[in-house]
Amino acid sequence: MLKVSHVKKRKKLAVLKDISLENQAGELVHISGVNGCGKSTLFKIIVGLLKADSGEIYTDKDDYLGALIENPGFIEYETAWDNLIFLGHFNYRFQPEKPRDLLKAFDLDPDNPQSVGNYSVGMRQKLGITQAVMEEQNIILLDEPTRGIDKEGVDQFVNLMKDLRSENKTVIVVSHDDKNERRDLAGRRVKVGISRPD
Repeated sequence: MLKVSHVKKRKKLAVLKDISLENQAGELVHISGVNGCGKSTLFKIIVGLLKADSGEIYTDKDDYLGALIENPGFIEYETAWDNLIFLGHFNYRFQPEKPRDLLKAFDLDPDNPQSVGNYSVGMRQKLGITQAVMEEQNIILLDEPTRGIDKEGVDQFVNLMKDLRSENKTVIVVSHDDKNERRDLAGRRVKVGISRPD
């Protein structure tokens, strides 16, 4: 379970005003809002990259978070597979079968010798989604995940979201606008609750 309780954060260009959100296992939540309103800031607070001015983030002791926030960063001169192996060493949960299957589902070859520095935006997004879910994370935060991804890739993403929900995993997706979001991704939608600066 993820619970955000009365989180506040002021930055130069964004403000979070008393944000509260509670998610249960197997729930998909879509948060939409204008660019610069604080969606990515909220994600950074949840994973511990930023500290809130006030408020609390609660997770259960067995929860394991995965996240794709803003532009995914990788070792540019390494391959996609070498990047995933490197990331997998941090938590010692890396099992090669799942990330290989995820890459193939996104039409990425895990044995491709091409460096990530030569990847398109869409290919990097697919790799970013893969690293966010490859270690059986049960709470998954995805920031503009379909940015730059073609229609076939979006279809694959939708199938992945359905699989994650069937596995009782919590997924939170943010985007700047929900008008083009896939309506076959049933779930709770939060329009605001994240505020523009005063």
